[in-house]
Amino acid sequence: MRLTALFLAVLLCASGGASAQVATPTAEQMVQQLKTPPRLRSLRNLAVEATGGAQAQAPERPSLSLLIQFDFNSARVRPQSQQALLNLSQALLTPELASSRFAVEGHTDAKGNEDYNLKLSAQRAQAVADFLKARGVTEERLVAAGKGATELANSESPYAPENRRVRIVNLN
Repeated sequence: MRLTALFLAVLLCASGGASAQVATPTAEQMVQQLKTPPRLRSLRNLAVEATGGAQAQAPERPSLSLLIQFDFNSARVRPQSQQALLNLSQALLTPELASSRFAVEGHTDAKGNEDYNLKLSAQRAQAVADFLKARGVTEERLVAAGKGATELANSESPYAPENRRVRIVNLN
């Protein structure tokens, strides 16, 4: 698994409770995280090939996770998260990323009903996509999808705040 060079976060709590605040990443930092890397095979793939192991998997696509704060039980983005989304919209409009398409994935923690979490995560992903569209990112470049609690960032602690996030994935 590719280690993220830059962990991007805003506020950790989607329920509006107390949480630690982390510096909002700049648009430039987001561009660097989302740029498509040169077509190099990962070290893991080279090791698998060298040992004659199973077929090598393609390296992960460039992505970043934003821990966006929403109103409790809602897809309304809280004001505290708007600067991160403004920076993201600026990043997606730069020449380096202008030709790329992106998945906007909504994720939840494991609290609550599976179907409800899937629906809420889809609504939150769509809210972020709508925010980006309102700031000039064309609809054709964005695909919103809800993942619910199916891909936990911290599987050892399924209720942890870092599981409640929006992940942006470069699809190119």
